[in-house]
Amino acid sequence: MIARHRRRIPVAIAAAAAGLLVLAGCASGTTAESSASAAADPTAEIVVGSQNEPTNLDQIFGGSSGVTEVFTGNVYEGLFKITDDASVEPLLAAETEVSEDGLVYTFTLQDGATFHSGDPVDAEAVKYSLERFVSEESIAARKRQLSVIDHVDVVDEQTVAVTLKQPSISFTYNLGYVWIVNPVAGDLTASEDGSGPYQLADYRKGDSISLELAEGYWGEAPANGAVVYQYYADPTALNNALLTGAVDLVTSQSNPDSLAEFESAGFEIIEGTSTTKELLAFNDRVEPFSNVEVRKAIYSAIDREKLLDAIWDGRGQLIGSMVPPSEPWYIDLADNNPYDVDLAEELLTDAGYADGFTFTLDTPDSGVHSTVAEFVKSELAKIGVTVEINVITDDEWYQKVYTDKSFEATLQGHVNDRDINFYGNPDFYWGYDNADVQTWLADSEAAASADEQTELVKKANQQISDDAASVWLYLNPQLRIAAEGISGVPQNGLNSLFYVYDIEKAAS
Repeated sequence: MIARHRRRIPVAIAAAAAGLLVLAGCASGTTAESSASAAADPTAEIVVGSQNEPTNLDQIFGGSSGVTEVFTGNVYEGLFKITDDASVEPLLAAETEVSEDGLVYTFTLQDGATFHSGDPVDAEAVKYSLERFVSEESIAARKRQLSVIDHVDVVDEQTVAVTLKQPSISFTYNLGYVWIVNPVAGDLTASEDGSGPYQLADYRKGDSISLELAEGYWGEAPANGAVVYQYYADPTALNNALLTGAVDLVTSQSNPDSLAEFESAGFEIIEGTSTTKELLAFNDRVEPFSNVEVRKAIYSAIDREKLLDAIWDGRGQLIGSMVPPSEPWYIDLADNNPYDVDLAEELLTDAGYADGFTFTLDTPDSGVHSTVAEFVKSELAKIGVTVEINVITDDEWYQKVYTDKSFEATLQGHVNDRDINFYGNPDFYWGYDNADVQTWLADSEAAASADEQTELVKKANQQISDDAASVWLYLNPQLRIAAEGISGVPQNGLNSLFYVYDIEKAAS
């Protein structure tokens, strides 16, 4: 259990409507504890090193996983909160009632909660925020799941009723990712007006984001005095910043070769559960990737175990679909598209590409993507497929690939939990279009029980793997490193959530 949590609030949620709210297989602990014995300094500034800079500060405009890491739960709050061990707890929703048919959710809001501007967190704000999240202009990651909302009604100042088009067993879980924002805040791409324990102090694009304590916060005060996220494009520079004391911890370690050095220097290595999948994603709308046999050939030509060892030195694991072992509908499909060069060549020949072909691989310049791209290029050369690597910035990736869908293939790390639903959306950037998968995933949300939901999602899980809808290269390990005297660091890597209010720093 998280040591420093919002004050306890009552909740009444019908069990069937709440659905399966705990992901199986997650670590039982929620934060990593330092061995430091010195008393914590409640005024300490925590400096967090990260390579995961937001593209902007608004989750509905493609702020990327970086904006989740900084803002969700820290600056903005939702009606519910997803904990570090993947359960759901009420947050701004003090009480919840669900109609017998599972279509109407009535939320009574937390008394006394205000935005940083001083305006109350009221029913109008909730209505505005939910409608904004599913609006036409929104490109939020969970927009499609929450489009199950039919309409939102303000009952009174503290009560809001949400009517669904059909029952959604994951509704409260998905609400855990929706920020409640102030309707009068205006443009939030470079500013904020949330209700969380921190407020934005400074935003320097390309450099850092600074958070300060929010005066008059309705819940329990954080265990520290301020937090700064310092961004580094180069992982070596990030490691050097940690070794020299420029940062107190890193949210994700991408170079396992450096772990021994950190351990010998007295740093704490925190290993938890990840939901980050490294994908070679095809544009399934365009030739030759519209051909299942071509996709399967590419899959079988890549020695993923060798890649995983090269990148993560034995950590992480191979997966065969979008579903990691931490989710209830996991199936071990790691060998469903086996590494087999002869099979890959046979599949290419059957597809009419015996002499191979050439394609462009749009590759983000962040993280390990460029290294992975070179490995993929080398592997595919063995079957006569030529890869032309086009390195682009994260901002360019969001425009070219995610928004415009103007690409052939790309690399990306997908951090979201329970994100197999993307394969049920033919308009998603990779364009996978299978009617059975769409039906199974849609029906799973209207399931009457968690068991029924699980069986339907497993069917979709198997099918996307059989179709090689993408190449799931590997599942990242979740590695964080903290300096001596730092405690309370979240252990797991669920969808880039990173609650900083429990982090403590020993007094010097």
